[in-house]
Amino acid sequence: MLRLGVSIVIVIAAAAVVGPWLSPYDPALQELPLRLQGPSWMHPFGLDELGRDVLARVLAGARISFVVALVVVAASAAVGTLVGAVAGYCGGMVDDVISRITDTLLAFPGILLAIALVAVLGPSLTNVLLALTIIGWVGYARVVRGQVLRAREFEYVRAAQALGASWVRILLKHIVPTALPAVVVQATLGMAAAVIAEAALSFLGLGVQPPTPSWGTMLNGGRAHLLDAPHLTLFPGIGIAVLVLGFNFMGDGLRDLTDPRRSKRSVQS
Repeated sequence: MLRLGVSIVIVIAAAAVVGPWLSPYDPALQELPLRLQGPSWMHPFGLDELGRDVLARVLAGARISFVVALVVVAASAAVGTLVGAVAGYCGGMVDDVISRITDTLLAFPGILLAIALVAVLGPSLTNVLLALTIIGWVGYARVVRGQVLRAREFEYVRAAQALGASWVRILLKHIVPTALPAVVVQATLGMAAAVIAEAALSFLGLGVQPPTPSWGTMLNGGRAHLLDAPHLTLFPGIGIAVLVLGFNFMGDGLRDLTDPRRSKRSVQS
């Protein structure tokens, strides 16, 4: 499953990076006389309501999805790891305050909170990245906090404390590395969630703004032509489904690979 997920993500990433240069059509080029034309040899994915090549726009939209996934996950993982590590190691009042903040954010449905934030900040790709990061760090903080609570009782951590090592050194060198496998799994699954969230916000008009291609905006533009031109929603929908499936396969594979119970079963067999 891990290999399948990695293969799917690599293929789509390669298409997103190289595709716009290999495509013979500009995603913004309009051929109004051919609007809503179905798939053909010249246009394998057909043309949209403004006569723009759907394949070129799908490839350009894939780049937006990857940018959102990578930036949101990197920022969320960095913030969540730092906050979770401090909460788990310090304990006491610090842990209580941080835990109450994370519980409050987790009490709201993530997509609704993202919609509210983008509605306040204004629709743009930058604000989408900011909103998704604000709601995304919480999951990493919870995961890292649990790992740190377990790791701080290890003997080598106690030995470092007895030798007078600073808490920053203990966290960065001895404790946080033990939480990285869990963070990597969380990050892989978080990429799938970021792709879906960006598509949902763009579909609602709160994300990437036209004429910039985005899978969400393409779905929104094609919903009025579901019966006479279904290819407008079919191909971006397939792109979202396949990319999310690839990230989920990667996350499940990494989770099985890093699961200590799986390693024990392999040794016993």
